[in-house]
Amino acid sequence: MLESIGIDNETLIMLGITAVKIVAVFAVVITGVAYYSLAERRFSAFMQDRLGPNRCGPKGLLQPLADGAKFLFKEDIIPNHVDKTLFLLAPILTIVPAFITFAVVPFGTSVEILGQTVQLQIAEVNVGVLYILGIVSLGVYGIVIAGYSSNNKYTLLGGLRGSAQMISYELSMGLSIIGLLMVYESLSLSNMVTMQSGYISWLPFIPKWGCVVQPLGFLIFLVAAFAETNRVPFDLPEAEAEIVAGYHLEYSSMKFSMFFMAEYSNMITSAALMTTLFFGGWLLPWGNGYVTALPAVARALVQIGVFTGKVLLFSFLFIWVRWTLPRFRYDQLMDLGWKVMLPLALLNIVGTGAYYMIKMMLLR
Repeated sequence: MLESIGIDNETLIMLGITAVKIVAVFAVVITGVAYYSLAERRFSAFMQDRLGPNRCGPKGLLQPLADGAKFLFKEDIIPNHVDKTLFLLAPILTIVPAFITFAVVPFGTSVEILGQTVQLQIAEVNVGVLYILGIVSLGVYGIVIAGYSSNNKYTLLGGLRGSAQMISYELSMGLSIIGLLMVYESLSLSNMVTMQSGYISWLPFIPKWGCVVQPLGFLIFLVAAFAETNRVPFDLPEAEAEIVAGYHLEYSSMKFSMFFMAEYSNMITSAALMTTLFFGGWLLPWGNGYVTALPAVARALVQIGVFTGKVLLFSFLFIWVRWTLPRFRYDQLMDLGWKVMLPLALLNIVGTGAYYMIKMMLLR
């Protein structure tokens, strides 16, 4: 029956494998979101010399389940003064881009399953960088619509702040990657990881990672990632001391939790993207040759483990910065975006272009 409509067994197997990858990655991300929130509460408690949540299960490990059940069964209140259609749509517009962004992030090379070579990536897109930047920027629509549809001055201010912040830092984030594209000459995330497998020619013990060949681009991207995810010191759209809770002030129950699920999912994706672009992805520094020599399944497991370890380090950085630095004033935020980061990103592009022009002239 399937062959009559042009679907053979090989295509069916690949569709099944892709479906399994989608379910597996989604399960990992949603579980990571749940325990990321617990990790942040425990780390912040440690930094403030207190205990944090430790009652639900051993060491508080069941706390995310308790939180999920609480949000699920809490009363869902929709105020009379809101635009109901947009009010219900906003959390969806926020959480969907947060989850589908991870589709093009590679977490390994490939492994053979049922006679098929399976990429350790949901979708290999040759313009993966453009896909990431395009999808990430869609999340701000949910913030703006939530602020507008709530018909509340505080929420409107939060939505406007979110849109202004996104414009300020999305531009710098995109420009910070241009220098990296000039170095690796590819928009494919898998190819960019592969290009980082070598070593610096004049320092053969230093991996040719993006953070080494583009240190200024990495710093700009790192700061822009904090602003993109609305994290301290750039959490102006929901600054409690100024606008109560910002764009999600009128939300409750699961709709309220969806905004935070999107925030934590975006942080995981940002950590994965920094790992992929600037820290060699799944490559093990000074030991990648040993990993390549392993059997296919063992190699895949090691690569996934290396990638996960790097993502966890960046995920911890988000927590560390939140509980260390104070929030910027709004004018400071705008000044940093337009007067510091944007000129530096342009300077980085010009400097990279000048370096390669001089290098080409010397090689003639």
